[in-house]
Amino acid sequence: MEQINQLYLEMIRYEQGCPARIQHFTKVFAFAKLIGESERLDADTQFLLESAALVHDIGIRMAEEKYKTCTGTLQEQLGPAIAKEMLVRLNFKEAEIERICFLVGHHHTYDHVQGLDYQILLEADFLVNLYEGQQDQSAARRAYQQIFRTETGKKICEQMFL
Repeated sequence: MEQINQLYLEMIRYEQGCPARIQHFTKVFAFAKLIGESERLDADTQFLLESAALVHDIGIRMAEEKYKTCTGTLQEQLGPAIAKEMLVRLNFKEAEIERICFLVGHHHTYDHVQGLDYQILLEADFLVNLYEGQQDQSAARRAYQQIFRTETGKKICEQMFL
């Protein structure tokens, strides 16, 4: 999809000079795409999921600049406004922007998950965070039991870490 590629390139530009963050959202995007397609999301939901995966951590840069830290709470607070600005510039529809910003504003909130796109974004981010954070097997097992709900996400987590 052309709009996804435009967003991807815009995120690379936004995170220029920070290859770790670019690598992170690239991996989250890849897992989100794989899980969403494997779980047979409809095309609209898949588009929202992939878009949200690309921008999910967009609040980190501002959090670090403004507060010298980038907690999940700060990411959820700061990210939606920055994402909205970018999505408007790239001509996303209002309803799409609303959902993507909701996902950005909740990607560190693990209870009351609303929608399969939300669930898959959490799982994709966890797969990458477990690896990047070099978490031990007990942390992976806790995440598997508490976070993962899709068959595809559970299978990938199991095969990677358990």
